[in-house]
Amino acid sequence: MLEALGLAPTAETIYRTVLEHPDWGVAELAAQLGWPELKVRAALDELADLYLVRRRADNPNLVSPVDPRLALGSLLSRSEAELKRRTRQIEATRTAVATLAAQYSTDQAAFAEVIERIEGLDNVRRRLEDLAEHAQHECLSFAPGGAQEPDTLEASKPLNTRALNRGVVIRTLYQDSFRNDANTVRYVRWLTSLGGQARTVASLPLQMVVVDRETVLLPLNPDDSRRGAIEVRSISAVTAMVALFEQVWSVGTDWGDAPVRDSRGLSAQEQELLRLLANGDTDELASRKLGVSLRTVRRMASDLMAHLKARSRFDAGVRAAKRGWV
Repeated sequence: MLEALGLAPTAETIYRTVLEHPDWGVAELAAQLGWPELKVRAALDELADLYLVRRRADNPNLVSPVDPRLALGSLLSRSEAELKRRTRQIEATRTAVATLAAQYSTDQAAFAEVIERIEGLDNVRRRLEDLAEHAQHECLSFAPGGAQEPDTLEASKPLNTRALNRGVVIRTLYQDSFRNDANTVRYVRWLTSLGGQARTVASLPLQMVVVDRETVLLPLNPDDSRRGAIEVRSISAVTAMVALFEQVWSVGTDWGDAPVRDSRGLSAQEQELLRLLANGDTDELASRKLGVSLRTVRRMASDLMAHLKARSRFDAGVRAAKRGWV
């Protein structure tokens, strides 16, 4: 009944049971419902994320339900606000689509000068090679996801060598996970020895290449770059992408420097994982965004729990929130 508020059926069942028996712990809830304790803890994690339960000050092993009039009322208001926002967004998108359609139908040539669709990975690679061959000033790129194949890295060397010899500035942002890939490490050492620049961050929003601050290539689907790309030559769009690159570049770690830990002892990857999990990302989604294996994400989450001295993810979330980590 409460799924429209973002509450899964299992979490709703736990919430109703906690409302009826506020003094019960995980073991009692599991026994009452005939569920494994792990399932109960996962549901409590979800309830905590939605601020429907909170840890009891007198006994951290127990939770107290938040008054449904307040908690569910807040969720309902949030859902209503989100619905209004989505409605406005859909209307704005509809207007934008109509405008683009009208522009395209009246002046297809002008539209083609601004944006072009490139189908298939091979065609995208050929276009990238052409842009790199004719670059005059600067190449900026985001390289998220998994490490590239050694053959792909080797194939890019002649193009990059010629570009650097022409005085083209090459700056590339990788994910921190690339530091563990031997082929990428060798390639970046080669690139920086010729004057290229490289930095890493915990995660990147999407794959992107900007050439001479005039042209930007973006994936048709950020989750599947093999489908193709769009080439954009709109001044406003390219300017926005350059600003995004500079913002992320400013917080990156130079490839030659070892990633540092903050005052809490957390690496940038661990900070980002905390943020992703706090936002509700699954382990699988977090692994894709961080460019690491699912096993690595689960190990990092386990290490964070140990660092927080937490007995479950729910407990870890509560402790991290109390410390102001998320």
